[in-house]
Amino acid sequence: DDPGVARVLDRALWEAGHRVELAHDGVNGLTRGETGLYDLIVLDVLLPELNGVEVCRQLRQTGIRSAILMLTARDTVLDRVRGLDAGADDYVVKPFAVEELLARIRALDRRVAHPAVDDLLHLGDLALDLGQHEARRGQRTIPLTAKEFALLRYLMRHPGRVLTKEQITDHVWGYDSEATSNVVEIYIHYLRDKIDRGFTRPLIRTVRGAGYMMRE
Repeated sequence: DDPGVARVLDRALWEAGHRVELAHDGVNGLTRGETGLYDLIVLDVLLPELNGVEVCRQLRQTGIRSAILMLTARDTVLDRVRGLDAGADDYVVKPFAVEELLARIRALDRRVAHPAVDDLLHLGDLALDLGQHEARRGQRTIPLTAKEFALLRYLMRHPGRVLTKEQITDHVWGYDSEATSNVVEIYIHYLRDKIDRGFTRPLIRTVRGAGYMMRE
């Protein structure tokens, strides 16, 4: 809820290689978190509108499995227990060093890392091998540029969900990128040309006025 602290953490996480979205109150944070698009949620406890413990509890009740790291100014055993019982995976007590927060995030990433089987993404007859950096549909190997591969990976990791051009830009091109919505449209066109052309069932869908999604 502190804009200054939020900006510092936002920049530190971006510089550490993460893609970041900010929410400054609990209701906004809950709405974003319920999309299931995030690997990790760094959640302040003392948030306006809805406190962090309740945000965490509601996210877990809706089945969200994102790792959750709580930030709290209260260092009592009861406060820590409340956060962990609500579904948090770890906590950091304020004031904290940014280096400690980044180390806790790296540790969480190791603990909740996807198993090796997740190196292969499937959607219908389309397969994306993250380890080999290779895409196949049916019996056809599909050559992709690095950016096309990153875009397809992002879409396939969220099947059936509408992803806005802004979300795609942030996650594929990065926070500091000058990429525009037109660039996203161009690369979606490139992917469609490679993934869907020649097949009876298109996998990449346009949701008019909203964004793009992949589904069978």
